[in-house]
Amino acid sequence: MAKFSPLMMAPPVIFAGLALMFGLAMMRDDPDALPTALAGKPAPAVQLQPLGDTPPFEDASLRDGQVKLVNFWASWCAPCRVEHPNLEQMAQAGIPILGVNYKDKPEAALKFLAELGNPFAGLGADTEGRMAINWGVYGVPETYVVDGNGNIIMRHAGPITQRTISETLLPAIQAAQAK
Repeated sequence: MAKFSPLMMAPPVIFAGLALMFGLAMMRDDPDALPTALAGKPAPAVQLQPLGDTPPFEDASLRDGQVKLVNFWASWCAPCRVEHPNLEQMAQAGIPILGVNYKDKPEAALKFLAELGNPFAGLGADTEGRMAINWGVYGVPETYVVDGNGNIIMRHAGPITQRTISETLLPAIQAAQAK
């Protein structure tokens, strides 16, 4: 008869722990969403270099009383190209969008905007990616809804689609405006 060892319990305990983690992940509203730990908290500091003729934005721009989007993008990012017409549409509808060009060459970023249009009310370059790290960016594109007091309301990772606009961004913007 084999002697009982506490190590014999390790595999079932590990399996149960993993099953619990996966189960909790599946219970989220959107298992594909990448939530941000910054929701409801003040936006981290803005650390940007100027890019082109569009005015840069600063910390004070996030606290001007107006709800806005902060969009991290790059010219080398294919999904950024896909989402760009939707950003243009939102900007034309009067939603202020502040652009953060992420780890890009200035000439490539400016060519991208010259070709596709510039939806950004304020624009700057995060050439080293330090601001993106502070904001918790996983990769571009990522867009944050920021209330008029500079608090992050929500984050959307990935390209903005028409569905994202109608089901996620506009409700978040309207809720922030109602406060």
